[in-house]
Amino acid sequence: MNQLKISHLTVTYNNGFHAVNDLSLDIGNGMFGLLGPNGAGKSSLMKTLAGLQKCSSGRMTLNGIDISENPDYIRQNLGFLPQDFGVYPKVSAQDLLNHIALLKGISNRSERSAQVESLLEKVNLTHFRNKEVRTFSGGMRQRFGIAQALLGNPRIVIVDEPTAGLDPGERNRFNTLLDEISKDVIIILSTHLVEDVRNLCSEMAVMNYGKILNAGKPDELIDALKDKIWMKSFGPNEPETAGYQIISRQMINRQMYLTVFSETEPEGFHTVPPQLEHVYFKTLTQNF
Repeated sequence: MNQLKISHLTVTYNNGFHAVNDLSLDIGNGMFGLLGPNGAGKSSLMKTLAGLQKCSSGRMTLNGIDISENPDYIRQNLGFLPQDFGVYPKVSAQDLLNHIALLKGISNRSERSAQVESLLEKVNLTHFRNKEVRTFSGGMRQRFGIAQALLGNPRIVIVDEPTAGLDPGERNRFNTLLDEISKDVIIILSTHLVEDVRNLCSEMAVMNYGKILNAGKPDELIDALKDKIWMKSFGPNEPETAGYQIISRQMINRQMYLTVFSETEPEGFHTVPPQLEHVYFKTLTQNF
């Protein structure tokens, strides 16, 4: 069982901006969803975890090893799939994986070959091993990206916006692959897509302004909003309800709907079953 502990982590840039601000998390094996809008600090946190930039203060440990003091340990045990995974032109999947394995320090030829073959099978790309990666579809590229991230048997894998741009079929195949992998390692899914977290993650956190604003199990966070989410339609000249926390404004069948959070029933509203989207938007719109 792997365990990542982040304690009071702060990342401050030279201009004084706190990209990560006194952040603490405990993450074990499985899929952990990190939700937040663009600019929330997710990428800064991922870069710091990956050893690509130093923290200003705080502590990060993986299985009891301080990865701030021992950056080589996290590099040896980390797989990373960035949002934009660049590939070399005119290189086959098998040759590119072999090259990345060498860069990761897998020098033994037979061990390297065995890992490459095993991972191509795991991500269902065995029949495309000799095909140039630049010709792959978006979903195939993401599956190849997971294969390269798993080289070296990492203990933690970070995936940044992995399903952006994928069609529904490719997204489902990719999500199934992530779910299978997460049984043995920590996978941190950094995204602004609530659907991916709802489908995959047993633990999650909402991040904004460099801070964790809410965290827990998705089902429990949803249950906490039971009988507290209300909706009504309203016209273009109709004033919005004052005195309630507005979660979202949404166009449904060409009609605008207002969704609010309230402990009591607002006049003219009807209750709706809470969803993870409500947890997300309520968290982002509440005052801290």
